[in-house]
Amino acid sequence: MKRLFIVLEMIKFEHTVFAIPFAFLGAFLAARGFPGWESTLWIILAMFGARSAAMGFNRVVDAELDSRNPRTANRALPLRLLTRRFVLVFVAFSSLLFFFAAWNLNPLALYLSPLALFIVLGYSYTKRFTSLSHLFLGLSLAIAPVGGWVAVRGELDVAPFYIAAAVVFWVAGFDIIYACQDVEFDRSARLYSLPSRSGIRRSLQISFGLHVVMVLLLVWTFWLFRLSLLSWIGLGLVVIGLLYEHSLVKAEDLSRVNAAFFTINGFISVILFVFVGADLCLFV
Repeated sequence: MKRLFIVLEMIKFEHTVFAIPFAFLGAFLAARGFPGWESTLWIILAMFGARSAAMGFNRVVDAELDSRNPRTANRALPLRLLTRRFVLVFVAFSSLLFFFAAWNLNPLALYLSPLALFIVLGYSYTKRFTSLSHLFLGLSLAIAPVGGWVAVRGELDVAPFYIAAAVVFWVAGFDIIYACQDVEFDRSARLYSLPSRSGIRRSLQISFGLHVVMVLLLVWTFWLFRLSLLSWIGLGLVVIGLLYEHSLVKAEDLSRVNAAFFTINGFISVILFVFVGADLCLFV
């Protein structure tokens, strides 16, 4: 049990709230309502497998950097609470779970699963060569709504990519805020986070701009799907959440970054799914 808790902490299990609601958002939009319990179960297992593999892989890739960064030095691998071999085995089993869930959904989900896994694992290397790493993280989570759509429909369509694009800009925006904590370390380690390259103040402005684009994409998506007032109320709450998030973090005061990153963004993803999901089930 102790090792289980260490693993759950390593993969930040509680952060699943960022991605799973968007997977269900894609599934509910595809089904125009509840997609059924069987699809729901396999979507949950697929998301857990892919996300666990990505987080475990990231911890292995970044283990040496984490050991040097005061903010991350207390993670499981730097403290040797887990071995590198154990985590790699965990990544392998999580990947197999993802493939198994995709296989149980439909052929297209299985065919696309290696590409999805390549993207979510590949993100771990991006901050070593590009300041666009925040967008790559967004792309990793943006797979969720497209995957939810494919899980239900068994086919690709342009519609879920609007939600996916919104997720890219949303995640990139809040990841930039989170990266402001590591500016000095990223510079010393020659990592390509945007705050380390452009400065905190400029990066916070870019983050705000990315979240504006996210909202505009959601507006277009809601209009495209002819969603009702309930969904628009949810979007209004999301806008309030984003504004509050940006009010918490200032270039000269980063003390509330964790509140902005964890609490507000968890609220945003859940609220958006709850209101749109209820709309699709009740009124569409």
